[in-house]
Amino acid sequence: MGFGFNLGMIFIIIPVSILLFILGVITKKKIFSIIFFSIWTVIIASVVLTSIIQFLMPDNKLDKDDYYGEYIIDREFFSGKESDWQYNRYRMEIKESDSIFLYTYDKEKLVATHKGGITTVQPYGSERLVIHMEKPNHHITNTNPTVYREGWGSFYLVFYSTKFHNMYFRKGNWKRMD
Repeated sequence: MGFGFNLGMIFIIIPVSILLFILGVITKKKIFSIIFFSIWTVIIASVVLTSIIQFLMPDNKLDKDDYYGEYIIDREFFSGKESDWQYNRYRMEIKESDSIFLYTYDKEKLVATHKGGITTVQPYGSERLVIHMEKPNHHITNTNPTVYREGWGSFYLVFYSTKFHNMYFRKGNWKRMD
């Protein structure tokens, strides 16, 4: 359990339990025993239930393998002509060979491919994506992306572009917009 739970146990639950136990022994009233056992039943049931839920839920940590795939501009963050234009213009792919490709299109014609490599660092539980692009670098891939997780296994990448500011990429397959 967490720090707050432990703090509550030490300064609230245990002293109240000791007080209820002593009052129950001295006064011989069943109400103190009922309250004492009710508190501890709820605590034990909560700990068991939390442990079961943590065991059954999938891990929310990202590994390097999770980053492999094709990425498109996520138009749900900002709708309109600009995001539609970015969606049709930029696509990205991270391959299992630890290479990254940023593709620039003009309509459906490939105009440029910017290549690079990827590594990951693990400052905490999840691995974070680090990109190493070949020179000259593109304004989208000048910096490493920020990874935002949404629930279990779902995430999106945010690249800072000097021209467009934040650009949101999500795994997916590109489909023509009409």
